[in-house]
Amino acid sequence: MSTAVGTRDFLLPDLGEGLSEAEIVEWRVAVGDVVTVDQTVVEVETAKAVVDVPCPYAGRVVALHGAAGEVRPVGQPLVTIAPLDDAPDPHATYREEERAGSGNVLIGYGTGHGGTGRRRRRPRLALAPEPGTPVAAGPASGPAAGSPTPAGSPAPASPAPAGPVPAGSSVPAGSVPAGVSAPNGTAASADRAAEPGQTGGPLVAPLVISPIVRRLAKEHGIDLASLRGTGPGGVIRRADLDAAVAAPAPVARLAAVPDAPAGDGDTVIPLTGIRKVIADKLSRSRREIPEVTIWVDVDATGLLETRAAINAATPDTPVSILALLARICLSGLRRYPQLNAHVDTKAQRIVQSAGVHLGIAAQTDRGLVVPVLRDAQRLTTRELAAALAETTAAARAGALPPARLTGGTFTLNNYGVFGVDGSTPIINHPEAALLGVGRIVDKPWVVDGQLAVRKVTQISLTFDHRVCDGGVAGGFLRHVADCVEQPALLVANV
Repeated sequence: MSTAVGTRDFLLPDLGEGLSEAEIVEWRVAVGDVVTVDQTVVEVETAKAVVDVPCPYAGRVVALHGAAGEVRPVGQPLVTIAPLDDAPDPHATYREEERAGSGNVLIGYGTGHGGTGRRRRRPRLALAPEPGTPVAAGPASGPAAGSPTPAGSPAPASPAPAGPVPAGSSVPAGSVPAGVSAPNGTAASADRAAEPGQTGGPLVAPLVISPIVRRLAKEHGIDLASLRGTGPGGVIRRADLDAAVAAPAPVARLAAVPDAPAGDGDTVIPLTGIRKVIADKLSRSRREIPEVTIWVDVDATGLLETRAAINAATPDTPVSILALLARICLSGLRRYPQLNAHVDTKAQRIVQSAGVHLGIAAQTDRGLVVPVLRDAQRLTTRELAAALAETTAAARAGALPPARLTGGTFTLNNYGVFGVDGSTPIINHPEAALLGVGRIVDKPWVVDGQLAVRKVTQISLTFDHRVCDGGVAGGFLRHVADCVEQPALLVANV
């Protein structure tokens, strides 16, 4: 819903298949700016790509929902636009105070739209009150995350004076207005508070919206749950925190469990943006997929000779080794479709894909990306070569849209370009298999009972043991190896 009559909220659009959120990289507009239809208002990063997002509305910007580095879910407000003749924004005072560092409420954070989806986590904290101070119990069961407060809930109470709330004191029902979200994304409601007169009962989750307040509370070791806010709807403001720091009465303090400190000269790299996306996806793959890796050394001399013959005949449209390996993988997946699949854990089923959407692992300046060639089985070998060259170049330039970086069903990873022989890669979730290829080097090899120097490489298959057993995986890898050693076998299967 819009924040005022006549205003319109531009919601974060669906930026690609399977994407549910985006991280704000940089705002291109500020509150008060006039924008035109389809003007870029924000740059976001999602699914390993940076995307400029245009706004479909024209008017004056009255609110920006989120700060740089914050993750916003698809379908939640990004920018609020008002007609040029609209009345002044009633929330401008709060936004101006926040920009000035007051710690007041930031418009667009926790205002009934559900959780803001901030990805940065605070250090794990343990409540350590002053000696003799009773400790409040944990939160009682309440509404599910993101659920709205039921209609007819109590109206907001008058703002309480700034200052600390003694630990163990009760919080009156109705002290939090309907529709105001707690920082963890749950809607604060009366049943989250202790009953009147109850001591040691649960406290309503603290309503803290400003990152400045959170940072200062952490620096001073103040438990925000022990404070009452004087901001709109009971939001804890910087003034409330300053009063708590200066108050002579005991205030519940937090004993932080510190992370390993950075030493002098250490380089600290925030785990955000594409590194965060990569870390999350690989961690999920390792958690969920029972993966197995098998490998074999193969004589690639015949494959190199075949490539040289093709390119000699048509030098204007060269074919790469990667394109030939992709063609071999497609042949193997036609014979062993169990590996062109994914596990649907919710429905408890294995889904084998009708088409092969081939992912190609590519290293870029921004990190590892896996662009996808959709329905690769329909392409000729030359078309595969052209598509691979275009796609990897666009990936390294950061020019691929998110839709080109999702939806793969099988991945080919040529880690030999880094000069390594073998690897046990992590499967690109939710796919079921990944073929890796090491460097091609001269090695002694037995040919027809005689020792010879051949072009040898190691190929490996990492597969999800839920979709198949060793027989299928071994059969696929052996088929790939045979085609590498004897490319004529590939012709018989295409």
